[in-house]
Amino acid sequence: MPGNQLAPDIPTDVLGDERAHLAQSRAALKAMREHAQSLSADAAGDWVSQQILQSLLDQRVAALADHPDTPLFFGRLDREDHDDLPGVIYVGRRHVHDGASRPLVIDWRAPVSRAFYQASPTDPMGVVRRRRFGYHGGDLTAFEDEPLNEGADFGPSQILTEEIERPRTGPMRDIVATIQPDQDEIVRAALTQTVCVQGAPGTGKTAVGLHRAAYLLFTHREKLARAGVMIVGPNKAFLSYISSVLPALGEVKVDQTTVAELLGEHDAPEDPLVAAVKGDARMAKVLERALWLHIVKPTEGLVYTRGVHRFRVADYEVREMVASLRGTTRYGPGRAALAQRLAHQVLVRMEQRGDSPDDRVQDAVARSKPVKQLVDSVWPKLTPAQVLFRLLSDAEFLASAARSDLSAEEQEALLWRKPYRSWKSARWSAADAALLDELADLIERTASIGHLVVDEAQDLSEMQLRALGRRCRTGSATVLGDLAQGTTPWSTRSWATVLEHLGQDSGEVTELTLGFRVPREVLDYAARLLPAIAPDLAPPRSLRPGQGSLAVRQGGEVADAVRDALAREGSIGVIVPDGMAGAVSASLDGVPHAVLGPDSTEEHRLLVIPATLAKGLEYDHVIVVEPADIVEAEPRGLARLYVVLTRAVTSLTILHAKPLPAQLA
Repeated sequence: MPGNQLAPDIPTDVLGDERAHLAQSRAALKAMREHAQSLSADAAGDWVSQQILQSLLDQRVAALADHPDTPLFFGRLDREDHDDLPGVIYVGRRHVHDGASRPLVIDWRAPVSRAFYQASPTDPMGVVRRRRFGYHGGDLTAFEDEPLNEGADFGPSQILTEEIERPRTGPMRDIVATIQPDQDEIVRAALTQTVCVQGAPGTGKTAVGLHRAAYLLFTHREKLARAGVMIVGPNKAFLSYISSVLPALGEVKVDQTTVAELLGEHDAPEDPLVAAVKGDARMAKVLERALWLHIVKPTEGLVYTRGVHRFRVADYEVREMVASLRGTTRYGPGRAALAQRLAHQVLVRMEQRGDSPDDRVQDAVARSKPVKQLVDSVWPKLTPAQVLFRLLSDAEFLASAARSDLSAEEQEALLWRKPYRSWKSARWSAADAALLDELADLIERTASIGHLVVDEAQDLSEMQLRALGRRCRTGSATVLGDLAQGTTPWSTRSWATVLEHLGQDSGEVTELTLGFRVPREVLDYAARLLPAIAPDLAPPRSLRPGQGSLAVRQGGEVADAVRDALAREGSIGVIVPDGMAGAVSASLDGVPHAVLGPDSTEEHRLLVIPATLAKGLEYDHVIVVEPADIVEAEPRGLARLYVVLTRAVTSLTILHAKPLPAQLA
C-alpha cells in the first residue's frame, strides 16, 4: 500500500480480524492470570520458603493484570525472516501466549520488537510492513500501515501523532507505543552502561528513564531481582505522578523513593547559603577527618588475665596496630579488627607459654572487658550523629577537621549559633541528611543495588549525589534532568560533574532536544529565558506547532481562565507562587479542585500547584499566575519560571497584574 493507510480506507474485515486477535489475546492473558492464581505455595516446604514463593506468585499475578482501557498491543510487524518466530508478530506491553504456547503478543522489550521502533525505509531490519493501531479506550478503532520494503518515505504517522497529543488526566502514562528511535537507543542501553540524559521540556526524558528500568528488568530479570532497581524522584507528589507507568508495563517490584526518604526525613530550617556549603563535595574530606580524629594515640598496653597467668601486649604494639588499621578500612570494621588483633597477640603469648588456644578462645578474648575497655579508649564506638554534632558545635574541632578545605567564613557559617544540648536532641536539616549518610558509609559500608534511576538530578547537591552513588557503587545508573531547570543554589552546570560525584565517571551523556509534548509556541516563549539561565544549551524544538496554544492576559481572573479550561478535555494545573496557593484555592470556591502538596497522592482533574512542586509534572492546560512573583521568590527564580512555563501539553495561559520579567516582555 502506498504511504500511510488508515483503517477507514481499508476493508472492514481486516479491522475485524485485528479486533478478533485482540479479543483472543485478552482471553489468553486472562487464562495466564487464572493459571498463576491457581498455583499454590504450600508445596515449598518450610514456612519461610512458602512466604517467599507466595510473594513471587503474587507479583506474577499482579504483572498479568489486564487494563481494559489500555491497548494490549499497539503494533504489528510483518517480517521477511520467519526464523523461530511467526512471520507476523504483535508488539505490546507484555508477552501473551495461548494454551499451546503460541505467542500472540511479543513484549516490546524483546530483541525482535526493536524493529518496531528502529526500522525505516532505508533500514527495514527485515520488516516488510509495520502496522500501528489506534484505540479509543480499550477498543481497537483504526490502524495504519507503513511499507518498509519499498524504499519510499511514508511521512509522519497520524496515529503516532494523535497518541502523543492525546489529552491526559491522572498520573503519567507509559509511552511504549510512541518511543522514538533516539529514545529507544537510550532505553536499550546495556545494564553496565550508565546513561545521563539532558532532556529539554517535553522530550520524554522521565518516561525514557522509567522505560529503561522496565527494559533492564526484562533483560536481566534474575540479576536485578537480587540486586534491585530504585527510582529516586524530587518529591512524593512526583512519585505519585509516575507511579502507574511501571505497573502498566508489568513491573511491580521497583522501589520508588525521594532523596529525603532515602537519607532521612529531616526538616530543621536552614539558610540556603549554609545548605550550599554543606552540599559541597569538600565536606567529604572534612567529615572523613572528623571521624578519624576521634581515634586517640594509645598510651597504655593491654593486660589480660587468665587464671593465674597474665598476658601483656605492650603500648608500642598497640600503637602499631592502630596505625596499620587507621585509614585502610572503614571505621566500624577497623574497630572490630583492632579487638581481634589484640586478642591474637594474647593467643600468641598463650602459645608461647605452652597453651593450645583455638579460635573460640580468641573470640572470647576479643569480647573480654580489658580488650573492650582498651578499644573504647583508643577507637571509640561512634554514630554519625555524634560526629556531626561535635563538628557543628565545636569551633576548634571543626577547624581541625576542615584544615584548608573550608574558609574561616565557611566554618563560621557551619557552626550552630545556638548549639543543642546533645546529639540526641539535635534537629537536623535536609542538607545534614547527606552528611550523616556520608559518615554512616565511613563507619559501615552502604549496600549497593543493581540499577538506580535519578530524576531531576540537576537539583541535587554534590553530597547528595555522593549518597546516591554509594547505592549504585557496584551497579549502573540512569541520570535524568535539564540544566536549564536547575532551581537550587547548588544546581549543577555540568553533567560531567554530576557523573563524577555519583562515582560513574564513564557514564555517557546524551541530549534530547526534540519535544513531542509541549507545543512549539509555548516552548519558544519559555526559551526566551534560556540566555539568562542556561546560555550554553541548545534551544529545544517541538514537533507540534501549537498555534493558539499560548495566551498572555494582563489582569485576568483565575476563575475565568479555569472555566475556559474546564470546557476542554484534559487535566488542568493552576501554577501559582507558593504563597498564593491558599488565596487562589479560595477564589475557586464551588469549583471541585485540590491543592497539590509535597506528599500529595490524590488524583484530581483540576489542581492548584505551588510553583516549587511543578517540576516533572505535566498538564493538558496550564494557567500560570503572576510570573514576576515566582521569579522574585527565590535566587534562581527565572529557572523556576522556565520550569513552570513548560508544564503545558495543550495550552498555556499566563495571568499577570505585575509587569512580566524583562526576558518575556
